[in-house]
Amino acid sequence: MQTELAPFIRDTPEGREAEAILRKCVHCGFCTATCPTYQVLGDDLDSPRGRIYLMKRALEGAPVTGKTRLHLDRCLTCRACETTCPSGVRYGRLVDIGRGVVESRTRRGPFERVKRAALAFGIPNRSLFGAAVALGRAMRPLLPPKLRAKVPPAAPPAGAWPAPRHARKMLVLAGCVQPSLAPSINAAAARVLDRMGVSLIEVPGAGCCGGVRFHLNYQEEGRGDMRALIDAWWPAVEKGEVEAIVVTASGCGVTVKEYGHLLAQDPAYAEKAKRISSLARDLSEVIAAEAVTAGRARGKVAFQSPCTLQHGQQIRGRVEALLIRAGFQLTPVNDAHLCCGSAGTYSLTQPAISTELRARKLAALQAGAPAAIATANIGCLAHLQGGTATPVRHWIELLDVK
Repeated sequence: MQTELAPFIRDTPEGREAEAILRKCVHCGFCTATCPTYQVLGDDLDSPRGRIYLMKRALEGAPVTGKTRLHLDRCLTCRACETTCPSGVRYGRLVDIGRGVVESRTRRGPFERVKRAALAFGIPNRSLFGAAVALGRAMRPLLPPKLRAKVPPAAPPAGAWPAPRHARKMLVLAGCVQPSLAPSINAAAARVLDRMGVSLIEVPGAGCCGGVRFHLNYQEEGRGDMRALIDAWWPAVEKGEVEAIVVTASGCGVTVKEYGHLLAQDPAYAEKAKRISSLARDLSEVIAAEAVTAGRARGKVAFQSPCTLQHGQQIRGRVEALLIRAGFQLTPVNDAHLCCGSAGTYSLTQPAISTELRARKLAALQAGAPAAIATANIGCLAHLQGGTATPVRHWIELLDVK
């Protein structure tokens, strides 16, 4: 695609990257077949092809409006289009640049500004988020049905976390929302890895990965969260005490794996960020490399592969293989490549589209009458559980059952 970027961005690192990405796009439209918002809305401007056109105009200096911003806001950043694209267009990186430019050249209404600021401040703050979840649970019976569905019921008990006892050690990201919503996930991962001869360690103060603020267009604040997480992990990494950094939430995993890119222009953190990214592993990558004992028949499970796992990290089939080896029968899931509608804060900022996508995903997941739904991301887990009585669990919790 021919393009001529405006002087304000042309000779910047972001401009050079955006231009290279734009020149790869041939506007073929293959991406529309796998874009969730295009499937729901049927508007080409709510497809990757249409959004690329809008971002190209913005980067070339054309006037941008709230309508341009709305079409970019509606993007789930699921990156299914990247999996589909025959030209290898890095849409996810382009939309980060495009959103930053459009955000700086438009102004949201007061309600939207307050709402997004509250999300950007509250969700990454583990203590504040935990208090809000506890209050919501206490008030849950009194809440209207739509709001009640967004408040998860009491989390299952975490269970014992094995004390570090092995020579092999790995760090694990606690995250910002998972400790309140499902502390059982990391504890289950610690127990499974302990049985494989690996001690899993949470570092105090290692909180939000930065993805929440970054994707709400508080990009510099998001990078600040990334630096804080690197600082928390760095002493153990620098001393060579750990062989990997395990991430049990695929949404956080894709962010941490991109630290090297996201902080490439920061002279104080560029090398550290690259090192952290090189150590980051999705839990499925770690478990798949270890010996998993074949298990007895354990019933039917539907696996929802999060977009951040299959499209963002390009990891496909590993969790499914682990579940099958453990004795579970996987039920077929139609359109498994499509997003469930969670997408970080998307279910809060675009509730109508998010709810429609969840209904479609649950229909596909439940078609085979599974006893449970397994997933690999806390956001997907909470979002899906809000729309079904079928238990939704992280897949590692299923492997933890003896």
